[in-house]
Amino acid sequence: MIIGVPKEIKNNENRVALTPAGVTEFRKHGHTVYVQTDAGKSSGFTDDQYLEAGAGILATIEEVYAIAEMIIKVKEPIASEYDLIKPDQLLFTYFHFASSEPLTHAMIARKAVCLAYETVEKTDRSLPLLVPMSEVAGRMAVQEGAKYLEKPMGGFGILLGGVAGVKPANVLVLGGGIVGTQSAKMASGLGANVTIVDISLARLRYLEDIMPANVDTVMSNEYNIRELVKSANLIIGGVLIPGAKAPSLITRDMLKLMKPGTVMVDVAIDQGGCFETSKATTHEDPIYEVDGVVHYCVANMPGAVPYTSTLALTNATLPYALQLANLGWKQACSNNEELRKGLNVVNGQVVFRGVSDAWNLPYTDVKGLF
Repeated sequence: MIIGVPKEIKNNENRVALTPAGVTEFRKHGHTVYVQTDAGKSSGFTDDQYLEAGAGILATIEEVYAIAEMIIKVKEPIASEYDLIKPDQLLFTYFHFASSEPLTHAMIARKAVCLAYETVEKTDRSLPLLVPMSEVAGRMAVQEGAKYLEKPMGGFGILLGGVAGVKPANVLVLGGGIVGTQSAKMASGLGANVTIVDISLARLRYLEDIMPANVDTVMSNEYNIRELVKSANLIIGGVLIPGAKAPSLITRDMLKLMKPGTVMVDVAIDQGGCFETSKATTHEDPIYEVDGVVHYCVANMPGAVPYTSTLALTNATLPYALQLANLGWKQACSNNEELRKGLNVVNGQVVFRGVSDAWNLPYTDVKGLF
């Protein structure tokens, strides 16, 4: 199979979908890989390294799309890429269709095969291609939240860990999954008082066992959240419904209960955000203020630490990408239910229920495609 790796062109997206080590693996299996010039530069990988691994280097993104049977990316295609995508071309990347109706309609119109990292799912319901970036984003959420709590950045002016004789900050974490767990670890490690909420009592019991003494667990419901936001200095949103739009746990009227200078970091923004007042931002212009509350809603947080993020992501994606290349998407998805669940849009048909529900589109059962 011919594999294409275009340079990411979303604002401040510095990751790359394949490392030179990944090129070597594809080559060992007899596949051809083309990488766009400087695609790996921001992640620390040079064109020479890709050449040494056996890849061809192409000067433009148009050339990469034109030649490839499978495109491997990090982020969803943006508008300038839509017309480059061919019918039957396999795109393996993060899509987050439930947060973008224009993207959904564009991929339907292009009749591409869209296999989304974020909905590849194991039998235990874990999301193996979302986990590494959720780990990065969860840890970064605390790092960014601490920065924007500084007074010159618009925040309340409180140090997360406090000092002797001064209480630490209060951090509220919404969701006890990968993002929430990593955020709570980081915030508690810095000495903050952390409260993590979740709707699963079993998950809260687990977190209660593994977290340090400065982390409290609370059942997630509207009443409890309304009470907790009153004293929170930093709120991190990490809730996820795989492939569907995130629920709004913080409503607009709740902002009036918060202290001015409270910071909210919405890690769920890729899926539409879990704060009613969330709107996607970029690393170039990451924050905005609503009712005195600072919102950080960068949609590609891990793109700011591309070396770490690229290695973490490609460690997870490469085995699946090799299956797709070795067998073709139909056979690979027929053999592997985990990959089959990653199919969202196929040849103009929506085959993932969360996407059809999000935009009121006809749903086609993916099993009928094999």
